[in-house]
Amino acid sequence: MALPVRLLVLVLLVVVIGETGKLSTLRLLRAEPTQDRTALLAFINATPHERRLRWDVNSSACEWVGVTCNTNRTAVVFLRLPGVGLVGTIPSGTLGNLSALRILEHFPASSFVGNLDLCGGPLPPCNPFFPTPAPSPAANPVNGPSKKKLSKAAKIAIAVAAGVVLLLILLLLLVFLAYRRRRQRARDKTAKGTAAATAARSGETGMTSSSKDDLSGGVGGSGTASAVAAAERNRLVFVGKGGGYSFDLEDLLRASAEVLGKGSVGTSYKAVLEEGTTVVVKRLKDVAVSKREFEVHIESLGKVEHDNLLPLRAYYYSKDEKLLVFDYLPAGSLSSLLHGSRGSGRTPLDWDSRMRIALAAGRGLSHLHTAAQVVHGNVKASNVLLRTDLDSAALSDFGLHPLFGTAAPPNRVAGYRAPEVLETRRPTFKSDVYSFGVLLLELLTGKAPNQASLGEDGIDLPRWVQSVVREEWTAEVFDVELMRYPNIEEEMVQLLQVAMACVAIVPDTRPDLPDVVRMMEEIVSRTESNEEGRRVVGSGGPSPPPTATP
Repeated sequence: MALPVRLLVLVLLVVVIGETGKLSTLRLLRAEPTQDRTALLAFINATPHERRLRWDVNSSACEWVGVTCNTNRTAVVFLRLPGVGLVGTIPSGTLGNLSALRILEHFPASSFVGNLDLCGGPLPPCNPFFPTPAPSPAANPVNGPSKKKLSKAAKIAIAVAAGVVLLLILLLLLVFLAYRRRRQRARDKTAKGTAAATAARSGETGMTSSSKDDLSGGVGGSGTASAVAAAERNRLVFVGKGGGYSFDLEDLLRASAEVLGKGSVGTSYKAVLEEGTTVVVKRLKDVAVSKREFEVHIESLGKVEHDNLLPLRAYYYSKDEKLLVFDYLPAGSLSSLLHGSRGSGRTPLDWDSRMRIALAAGRGLSHLHTAAQVVHGNVKASNVLLRTDLDSAALSDFGLHPLFGTAAPPNRVAGYRAPEVLETRRPTFKSDVYSFGVLLLELLTGKAPNQASLGEDGIDLPRWVQSVVREEWTAEVFDVELMRYPNIEEEMVQLLQVAMACVAIVPDTRPDLPDVVRMMEEIVSRTESNEEGRRVVGSGGPSPPPTATP
């Protein structure tokens, strides 16, 4: 019985010893050099390398490729990483913490072949400007190719080069701006010289100066679409038959200008274009309507056509300039011909010419009143323009009064205004008749209605004529130059009666223009009959007119 007990005890002892050995072996397999594991991970994460190391962070460091531990797996005693392609220095606090690692000290430099950028003993010392290596990912250290950072010296060189390039760009920009400024100054100087030359030719600041500045300001030098559109909005607009002209605004502004006269609505210029065409440009002043109202009104006036009306050909509207373009009649105005120098070399305006001019002006004004339904508003001798042969005339500046509002200057059309216009400031068909009557009196008397005084009291022309006729001194009314011609006194008296009917104080008692024209045509018809009779009676042709004694 003692033998079986001993055998049982022996078996139990063997089992216990075996289990104890297994536990020791298992405990040995599970041993881990924790400090060395941390140092290895820090080393491989801080040192770039070209090949991927398959180190599994979930396994023991002793099982990693190239790592050998001591027998009890408590420390790393051997580390071999051939051809991994390590780059840079070995960071402190990594391999230096492998306290059991001693074999690295006995390796010659040849043992590190394949790690081209590895430095530090026993290899050559490291360059202080060597780029700091980028750490590898902690979870999966890799040995693939890594991007190298620039050195401090390279960064300094790049910064210096960039600064030099920027400085060159700024210098070129300054040179370009200075060049543009010089060119702009040269253009401005040229433009001022051209304007001064034009002013010298015209005797005053020309019509072209501000209008040219306005146009160039719209276009500018940028060539943008908006600038082109602005120039198009401010173009020279042709109306009526003005489309037959082939010039534009720039041609007009380059033309030589001669001042023809200053009137109540603006200044008139004779403009000779480079192509040889001559036109009259009227520079309006004190325009009181909007651009749209201006355009609509001028377009309607451009449609008015008659042989005895000076047609409007084109217009230009901008903020600073309002220009009207008309045909040019070379013989001048009735005012200059009638009241010009009366020296010995002057050819007097005879009765027949005065009657033809009066009839032509009356027909033009009658057409305005009947066919066009337009009030002239500015009938005067300077607006009666003559053609070369003096057989015909044309009224100008008709229908412009709506552009200037009702606040007309007190001296506007002085001597021609009807009494009612002084109060209403609005011309009418009847006030046109009054002004035309004053024009007839001007032709008969040779006196300008707007001169400083007529007689001692300085009364206007109609009242002066009435006072003379009332005293039965009718012959004293007529122009001395007309008294040189015989057999015309009857016709002059008849025309005087027509004129006095036109200047009646009460507007409703004045005749209409068609009736005035009819009465003048009857006078002309009788005059022509009398002339024919005188030619038949005369034997040697018409005798020279006798010299009248004042």
